[in-house]
Amino acid sequence: MHSPTSRLQATYLPGEHGFAWWGVPDIAATMAAAGLPAGRLTTTRLVVPDGDTVTVEDVEVCVTDLTTTARCLSTLTRVRHLDDSARAWRTASRFALRPRTRQGRDVDEVFADVADVLPPAGHAVPNDEETAIPSATSLVSAFRTDLDTAGRLRTGEVKADLRPYQAHGVSWLRDRVRHDGGAVLADDMGLGKTLQVIALLATRTAERPHLVVCPTSLLGNWAREIRRFAPQITVLTYHGSNRSLPEEVPAGAVVLTSYPLLRSDDVLTTRAWDITVFDEAQQLKNPSSQVTRAAVDVGATARILMTGTPVENSLEELWSLFSVAVPQVLGTRARFRTRFATPIRQRQSRTAAARLSDTIAPYMLRRTKDEVALELPERLDSTVVCGLTQAQRTLYRDAVTAAFTTGFHTGAGRSGQILTLLTSLKQICNHPDQFTGRETTRETGRSAKFDRVAEMVDEITAAGEYTLIFTQYRTMGEILATGLAEQLGCDPLPFLHGGLPATERDEMVRRFQEDEDAPPVLILSLRAAGFGLNLTRASHVIHYDRWWNPAVEEQATARAHRIGQKNRLSVHTLVVGGTFEDYIEKMHRAKKGLADAVTGDDSAELTSMSDEELRDVLELREVF
Repeated sequence: MHSPTSRLQATYLPGEHGFAWWGVPDIAATMAAAGLPAGRLTTTRLVVPDGDTVTVEDVEVCVTDLTTTARCLSTLTRVRHLDDSARAWRTASRFALRPRTRQGRDVDEVFADVADVLPPAGHAVPNDEETAIPSATSLVSAFRTDLDTAGRLRTGEVKADLRPYQAHGVSWLRDRVRHDGGAVLADDMGLGKTLQVIALLATRTAERPHLVVCPTSLLGNWAREIRRFAPQITVLTYHGSNRSLPEEVPAGAVVLTSYPLLRSDDVLTTRAWDITVFDEAQQLKNPSSQVTRAAVDVGATARILMTGTPVENSLEELWSLFSVAVPQVLGTRARFRTRFATPIRQRQSRTAAARLSDTIAPYMLRRTKDEVALELPERLDSTVVCGLTQAQRTLYRDAVTAAFTTGFHTGAGRSGQILTLLTSLKQICNHPDQFTGRETTRETGRSAKFDRVAEMVDEITAAGEYTLIFTQYRTMGEILATGLAEQLGCDPLPFLHGGLPATERDEMVRRFQEDEDAPPVLILSLRAAGFGLNLTRASHVIHYDRWWNPAVEEQATARAHRIGQKNRLSVHTLVVGGTFEDYIEKMHRAKKGLADAVTGDDSAELTSMSDEELRDVLELREVF
């Protein structure tokens, strides 16, 4: 273990947008004696001396704000309490805040000198694998960019108080745009990626307009967020049948458009843009699709991709994102497969996985809620096991028996037949009327799952709380909207789905979030509303039916579990016991996290089973 020194060490923490002070027994008292600002006492992982070597340890530190600390250091005259690392950062602060030449040399040369004399304690921040620390030069450069970014944010160009990790994200984006021409911002869903990108655009001096490409459902959200956080930016929406753009769009203006138009409208790919932003960039995960090829063709100074799920089903999706953002990093598709995808997928090569992580790390920033949004309220996840009514059991058994009696084709036709059967079984588990197409009235006892949700909504509403219900089926959403409304004694509940105009969807979101007389339940299509929306009024999320990939459900849950949520969030996932939904639940539990998601989705695993294995999964078991 390291021994405390008699003087303060200072380590710059880019992710905290601040300094860690450490190395003495009573940190707060020593800092006060040195004339340093007060900070937050905590522990952090640092690389510290341990005899003749070094080790990574949890170190007691005092974390202070970047701007406040730099101002204090720039005027500090008492240095006897400071060790060499703190003195070096004092010099850096002086020249960052009051640039001037020294002995005929420019400021860049002065900072190069600072990096030369900065001891390891000054940049002792371990990487995620705890195998290395950043170079002194790279950390001094990050300090300069971070301090400049903080100054620009403070001047009023951005009307928001960014959290430290968000301010770091803006600085990181500015560096990537300047040095690499692109990046992937892959923060966990709900951590404010949109705000960070708006701050990037607002703090940039541009000679061309910017382009933001997003799902159609998010056009209104982007326009509102820019007006809220950077009202000085001119916003033009290029969408709809009467869309048009002026011949000269002002430099620094933001043009908003959708992925379908990017694919079909040459206007967007023939103009020159400054920064092009691709929101919900998982839309570009297929490198052979028209929309991905169009994204590659966009002429831009830099490209920023935003996604909370950089990989959903395979590593090829990661290559596709990088082929748009920074194509030089991963090279050709064939080379990527040889170096990374094949060894990782077929041989589970840890060496190839580590090499891939090291390769993309400088160009992809990913922070999770557990790491940076510690102030988020608790999230409670529960599985609600439902049964089947007699009508559902009969339909379920008949569907399985008929499919296996007829038999499945071989080759590609087999997968299609199995997926059709799986869809039928999911619909039967949801509600018989969804499967049969019968016109629905509010009638209890036909679907055990529907009746359980009705009971839950009664309890939640009686407590004065709000609920989001996600389903992947439009027909099921309509059944829920009508049936639950009859129970609550109101008009049909709002149902947000892809068939609605963008303006109507925007109004549904606004009303749910803001209006006192809004219905306490909002029903949403999983795919149309599973990303980009802020629905923090809800304290309950119900997943009525299961999507094949858990990452998609996580995106939907993040509509409520995000910055701005004030209440504990309860997430209820419905599963019909004794059916193949048990299998989906088991596979989802095994696929927590990005690394596991590359194994593929559950439907692919089911379609690859033999008839005997498949029947064992699909046969109805009596568990109630």
